Amino acid sequence: MRINKFLSEAGVCSRRGADKWIDDKRVKINDELATLGSQVEDSDVVKVDNKIITIDKGYVYIALNKPRGITSTTEKHIKGNVVDYVNHPERIFHIGRLDKDSEGLLLLTSDGDIVNEILRSENHHEKEYVVTVDKPITKEFIKNMSNGVVILNQKTLPAKLEQLNDRTFKIILTQGLNRQIRRMCETLGYNVKKLKRIRIMNIKLDGIKYGEWRDLTAEEFNTLTQILSYEPKRERMKSK
Repeated sequence: MRINKFLSEAGVCSRRGADKWIDDKRVKINDELATLGSQVEDSDVVKVDNKIITIDKGYVYIALNKPRGITSTTEKHIKGNVVDYVNHPERIFHIGRLDKDSEGLLLLTSDGDIVNEILRSENHHEKEYVVTVDKPITKEFIKNMSNGVVILNQKTLPAKLEQLNDRTFKIILTQGLNRQIRRMCETLGYNVKKLKRIRIMNIKLDGIKYGEWRDLTAEEFNTLTQILSYEPKRERMKSK
């Protein structure tokens, strides 16, 4: 990046103003005077009047259509971990989990504050799934899944269900117990054949190809922060 663009994006002056500062010998790159047209690399240290200048790049917010076989972990020694799979240049981590045998929407970010806001169980944020089981669904199954099932020594919170066909249903949860849907189905005598998450709060899987990811849009991010009643301490969306 040219030095005048760097200073402009850092918000300290315009490009024309940067050129004047360079002419006035106020700008240094790695403690050497910058010249018009000097290039700045990520590892370089830029100073104006001996004060270090940096660009606030903001945070990364990603929506991934996680394929089966990828593990929701940041542990690099685990083969098929989601961080290596995404291979993002910045350090990111997943928000919540989607087990290895499941697929669909998984959010990743470099913003630790928003992770804590989303994961706080008392917030009861909606997550929506499409689930296929191994035998025909009954009215009793729908009723029990909707009202709550005892797993892990507790009864799950009420859920919203919509039957799609004889073996497939949508379910909206407001909690995230370990392998919750699979355990609920097993308790009722069913085995999950396919589990796909299609929505987390206002973020939808629509338009993201299997195995691919994209950055959240500004609109998605703004709506998400409104749902969370989360006031960023500074501009957090990474500029495109």
